[in-house]
Amino acid sequence: MTSMYTKEAISEFYTLLDYYKIKSEVEVKKIFDVFYLYFKLDNEDDLYITKYGLPIFRNLFPYNFLTDDNWFKKNSIRLWGSSCTYKVKTKEIDGKQRDVVVKYNRMGQEIPGADETEELSSAVFNSPFEEFSLVMELRDTKYESHGKIVTQKPLAIYVPSERAELWRMGRNKSIMQAKLEVHKDIELDMFRSYVMIYEWIKGIDAAHACRMGFLDDNEMIVLTLRVEKEMKNKGFTVKDRKPHHIIIRPQEDSSLARNKQENLLYAVIDYELLERTGERETNIKRTKRVNYLVKQKNRFVLSSSKYFPPHLKHVNIFGVHYIFGHAESTKGILWVLGKDPDLFDYFLPERWGNTPRKKLSSHHEIYYTLTKDNIHLVWKVSKVGTQPDMDPYREDERKILEHGFNSPFEEISFAIELSEKGIRTVYPRAVYMFGNKIVISDSISDNSRYESHKRYLTPDGNPILRKDYKYIIIWGYWNGPDEKLAAKDGDYLEGISALNAYRKDMISRDEYIQLLRRKEERLKKVGFEDLHLRGSHVLLSLDSIGNLLKDYEGIPEMRICNFELLKKIP
Repeated sequence: MTSMYTKEAISEFYTLLDYYKIKSEVEVKKIFDVFYLYFKLDNEDDLYITKYGLPIFRNLFPYNFLTDDNWFKKNSIRLWGSSCTYKVKTKEIDGKQRDVVVKYNRMGQEIPGADETEELSSAVFNSPFEEFSLVMELRDTKYESHGKIVTQKPLAIYVPSERAELWRMGRNKSIMQAKLEVHKDIELDMFRSYVMIYEWIKGIDAAHACRMGFLDDNEMIVLTLRVEKEMKNKGFTVKDRKPHHIIIRPQEDSSLARNKQENLLYAVIDYELLERTGERETNIKRTKRVNYLVKQKNRFVLSSSKYFPPHLKHVNIFGVHYIFGHAESTKGILWVLGKDPDLFDYFLPERWGNTPRKKLSSHHEIYYTLTKDNIHLVWKVSKVGTQPDMDPYREDERKILEHGFNSPFEEISFAIELSEKGIRTVYPRAVYMFGNKIVISDSISDNSRYESHKRYLTPDGNPILRKDYKYIIIWGYWNGPDEKLAAKDGDYLEGISALNAYRKDMISRDEYIQLLRRKEERLKKVGFEDLHLRGSHVLLSLDSIGNLLKDYEGIPEMRICNFELLKKIP
């Protein structure tokens, strides 16, 4: 299964911006894997234009077809259907004029007749951004398998600034709240209308063609079932399938347009209940995971042919390569380990921040989750900027207080350096800075890292470490080496801390102590010490049948999984 949502997609979008001589400083947004040219209009309206709308983007400004009441009245036709849909001719701009379809999105509304059929009982109307994303994906299935489903081209989404009560728009608050939860790429406003603009497709719908005598009842049924089958073969279904949603084209000789096999040519319209089949949904998640594993294996290799998106930047912090960018959905900042910009989107907070999670520690904010892309991650709230809960009366705890908690960037740098020196560690993936400010009490604050890091700046000119913000470090959930999983995604290992292995009688007390001493000695040999070494800082591995993985000496293989109080020995 191929995907348009790779580096080729954004490369194509920016190439089109150049081709149509659209200013390079314009704002581009990515929502549900679709790139939009975004405009905030003078009256606070919002306009999102897709790649298909770029050739006529000036025509798509609302006052050139919709909000000029006189023009709209003279150049629009109300179309059949229960939704509010019009065919409209745009004004002529730069010698270009087009017929477009204007459709008011019905997200949040009850589906008419849903209580009469089982199939519609669980259906919900797509949001405009969900709908455009699905239509774009459906169009691109022509690259996956033989044949194609013809659709209208999605051109733009227009969001008037005016707000209205939910009941006036027919919206159900609980349904809209559910929509808001899944729209992390963009903040939907349940009190605003969303207008979708599609290209106009010439022809008549199959039901109309039947009434006009171009088709008989049986031919209309056969065509409807054929379209349903061909859609499913591509991995899509529409829960309110109707002959009204199938466009065919009469010829001048009163025949209908057909292909070489004498099958009727058709186009599908009306996508508000379009969705993927369960099989396609599963395959897409599997494909994304496989692509991710291969990219992680090669994360520090940047091909000279790889397109680098202008909204991302390559940075180096403490000798470690990152892809830097903004998380628009939360106004946060993200540093993704490596040189591959394709990895960036996997770690946006909307991919992991609200997925079900399991707390892994009773005294640390550390969680395991499976992301929306089917990737196992562990994320931990950094303690940087706070004082360790230690008592200077004890010599070992005084040393910890003097050192303080490492920053996320120090932790990752140490993990990389240890790996290069032959000490196994878990895999660092990314650093995320929340967009919302926090306040740390002076009584527990530690400013040492803010001082030591102040010369390190983001491409925006701000310090990478900012006192008023919370940081998260994202680690790979240990289930096997990246190289092994990239070659074959399966036969997973399971991590267990040395302390838990001892508690479960997998190792004896003497073996447990020897393991920690061995780890302590190996760290010292490469110039490090853990100021607060615990069995929970060392990860052991279990194979598929639950046996501890051991090295050639018969000693359990160990990985360091905690770096917050790791210190380089002077």
